[in-house]
Amino acid sequence: MPEIKTKRTKVAEQEPKVRAKNFDEVSLGYSEMEAKEEASRCLQCKKPTCMTGCPVEVDIPAFIRFIQDGDFGSAISKIKEKNNLPAICGRVCPQESQCEKYCVLGKKHEPVAIGRLERFAADHEISNGQANDIKISKSRRIKVAVIGSGPAGLTAAADLIRMGYTVHVFESLHDTGGVLRYGIPEFRLPKRILDIEVENIKKMGVEFRLNMVVGKILTIDELFKDNYKSVFLGTGAGLPHFLHVPGENLNGVYSANEFLTRVNLMKAYRFPEYDTPVSIGENVSVIGAGNVAMDSARVALRLGAKKVSIVYRRGEKEMPARHEEIEHAREEGVEFEILTYPTKILGNISGWVEGMECIRMELGEPDTSGRRSPIPVKGSEFIMKMDTVVSAIGQSPNPLLFQATPSLKITGKGTVVADEKGATAIQGVFAGGDVVTGAATVIKAMGAGKVAARAIDEFLR
Repeated sequence: MPEIKTKRTKVAEQEPKVRAKNFDEVSLGYSEMEAKEEASRCLQCKKPTCMTGCPVEVDIPAFIRFIQDGDFGSAISKIKEKNNLPAICGRVCPQESQCEKYCVLGKKHEPVAIGRLERFAADHEISNGQANDIKISKSRRIKVAVIGSGPAGLTAAADLIRMGYTVHVFESLHDTGGVLRYGIPEFRLPKRILDIEVENIKKMGVEFRLNMVVGKILTIDELFKDNYKSVFLGTGAGLPHFLHVPGENLNGVYSANEFLTRVNLMKAYRFPEYDTPVSIGENVSVIGAGNVAMDSARVALRLGAKKVSIVYRRGEKEMPARHEEIEHAREEGVEFEILTYPTKILGNISGWVEGMECIRMELGEPDTSGRRSPIPVKGSEFIMKMDTVVSAIGQSPNPLLFQATPSLKITGKGTVVADEKGATAIQGVFAGGDVVTGAATVIKAMGAGKVAARAIDEFLR
């Protein structure tokens, strides 16, 4: 038996000082040789525990075996049996807490880089133009409406059309992708990659209705009257949370949703070519420590800020962002003000942000989230000089659709009540992803879309 390579095959990346000044992708991905080298680390376990950590049920050992053998076409075909967005998942999935967490090799050594291999297989197909051999049923007598074209909606739509339904996706914005397009920066997920994977779903037969705000332009009842036999809600979580401290209405305070949407969807990073300026000044503070916060901080650096700080009320161990994203942010020059909480945003006489009053925190006993509770340290207040503040402390579903659909049952947190298969209080209406769970990960939303598609199929049979 050959000796096991304990460390992962390194992947090439842009140098931190270079990439902090551009929006090009950070990771450059594996070459064919590197991919085969990394794939050779897979133990091909008889009981592959890695698959238990994959919400979309990819046969991980099988596709890695194909890469080992240099059969890259069969590798991507195997992935696509279950995953309609492999190039996206290979870039933004938190594999360390999903498939790679359960890799047997990871018990003693570094786990197999499953996500990087998935990205390699998808990128190889994109570069080499391999034919899409997904089998689609030709029987499409029954119409299903999917509301929202984010990861949950795209997955549900693709799975439903494979099952033989006519699928129309209703998207409120002027382009597809939801959070994949407006929430994740170009340097983590290039729009080119998203466009390719959405186009593949269009080729399967899914039709998209853009600029359609369900809840305003039409209602769920009207969809049923238009002969849609089932509706899937995958509208995500687009309503930002705020701190509710004095000064949040000052000019220069953004929610992360607004900040990233202006940059991603409205191309503020190409001002004045695109007329979407984002004034950030020299000093930017991002409140929060999730992936959205890391994205916001790294975008601010790329827009020209001289000093960008992550302000977080707990410690580094409690940060919810992916470890890789935290490290990338640190490498690029983002500073971390941990155990710190903003109590007031300060403004000048013109109504623009000029500083932020904060207080130091210490950690107490764990709360309901399992993380240690932050406790203010008396007398530790201090002022941070600031030009821009970005609030990235979470989001919940936009209530617009719910207000137009009073029979839909909603939780106290503003999420849709649905059972384990996605069935809601309205017969024929299913839901999945962030609109049910609150803000979570792309892959969990995709998993929910897959589960709901099966439930819709059972309902319609």
